[in-house]
Amino acid sequence: MQFLPRASRRSVVAAGAVAALAAGVTAALPAVNAMAATGCQVTYTANSWAGGFTGNVAIKNLGDAVSSWTLKWTFPDSGQKVVQGWSATYSQSGANVTAVSMDYNGALATGASTTIGFNGSWTTANPIPTSFTLNGTVCTGTVTNSPSPSRSTNPSPSASPSKSPSPSPSPSQPTGTTPVAINGQLHVCGVNLCNQYNKPIQLRGMSTHGLQWFANCYNDASLDALANDWNADLLRIAMYVQEQGYETNPTAFTNQVNTLVDKAQARGMYALIDFHTLTPGDPNYNLDRAKTFFAAVSARNAAKNNVIYEIANEPNGVSWAGIKSYAEQVIPVIRANDPDAVVIVGTRGWSSLGVSEGGNASEVINNKVNAQNVMYTFHFYAASHKDNYRAELERAAASLPMFVTEFGTVTYTGGGAFDQSSSTAWLDMLDRLKISYANWTYSDASESSAAFKPGTCAGGQYAGTSVLQDSGLFMRSRIRTADNFPTS
Repeated sequence: MQFLPRASRRSVVAAGAVAALAAGVTAALPAVNAMAATGCQVTYTANSWAGGFTGNVAIKNLGDAVSSWTLKWTFPDSGQKVVQGWSATYSQSGANVTAVSMDYNGALATGASTTIGFNGSWTTANPIPTSFTLNGTVCTGTVTNSPSPSRSTNPSPSASPSKSPSPSPSPSQPTGTTPVAINGQLHVCGVNLCNQYNKPIQLRGMSTHGLQWFANCYNDASLDALANDWNADLLRIAMYVQEQGYETNPTAFTNQVNTLVDKAQARGMYALIDFHTLTPGDPNYNLDRAKTFFAAVSARNAAKNNVIYEIANEPNGVSWAGIKSYAEQVIPVIRANDPDAVVIVGTRGWSSLGVSEGGNASEVINNKVNAQNVMYTFHFYAASHKDNYRAELERAAASLPMFVTEFGTVTYTGGGAFDQSSSTAWLDMLDRLKISYANWTYSDASESSAAFKPGTCAGGQYAGTSVLQDSGLFMRSRIRTADNFPTS
């Protein structure tokens, strides 16, 4: 199924913990609240390892409302460095760090909160910030220790994830109405994607186009339309690795993905982080890049319950054994930070379960990835892939947890006429089997697979039908129908 390029802690580390860090063992460290009646509260948590650490900073404004903010702090010495950050713009001079708000999180009303974070390096084993200030107000005062986040870590690449396949037996009833509020942390149960109540569900949503080309399509107004007008459950964030993508600027693209995860979370949608490999088709070509990227995004988003990881978009020209080997090296990187999240693995033949290369699902059914909470990818383009593809997916879905992370209503090139008949047959089957999906593409690309008419993203109107092409009209009507999210 080949596609053309789609135009911390604030307590001294105990001696034992220091020894563990020196030995290369991950240490989970206590969280500390630093409060100041004069205007701000900061909660800093960190997980450290030999030579590095991840810091997460929760900021609460206790003073007057602000439209933007600058947070400053000081490390014990200049041996601690911010290497890569998210949800703020970072600069560092010696031991002093400055984090400036982004356009989407700068406004903080009295009592409002936001969270930022970073990956860092250290040369001394005590990366504990001091002297937090928010817009010049010192966030200090009574210091109280609180437990570190309850998520476990898995420092051994070969270890199994710690998450049980099923959630707690009696989760409370949802207090919100968004997909994430209702369903909570997802997991795989049998061949299904299941919610916090251990009930099979189906997510329905849209995929971005390449972030390097269509970033202007993913602003607050367009995402509001996706969440509130389309009633979508899912935003797939397609981050190309080649084709002028991640490999050209890993930090910028990682930050762009993380920002979209935050925006999806704010709207109660699930975020599917897609490591969009296409050419070359062997994902092992990007193995080191994948480990770096997924280490960063899983550390940064581990506390969220709306994140799903898609580790290889469309493997092609590579054996299933090669794809499986790649998956079994990348998944432990994610599990070390985020043992709970669902991970989706691409399949052979442009994620067609091998059909587009003359194979079938048996190679996966008989040789599954050695990991828990894993699903498998299937892609189709309705005008090109019809009955034989549908039959193979239905056969596979009896044995494998399947997720259609990308499909089109047109031909595999992204162009050609909208095929309503085949598209309807596909979605009727996916609905019947409760297979989740993301449609290609929520963009205004000059191709018939795009939901929006060309030029839409240069304007400010995204809701309603006047801005939509045939594919967008069809997908909006299908996604807008009521979800079936059982809670009991």
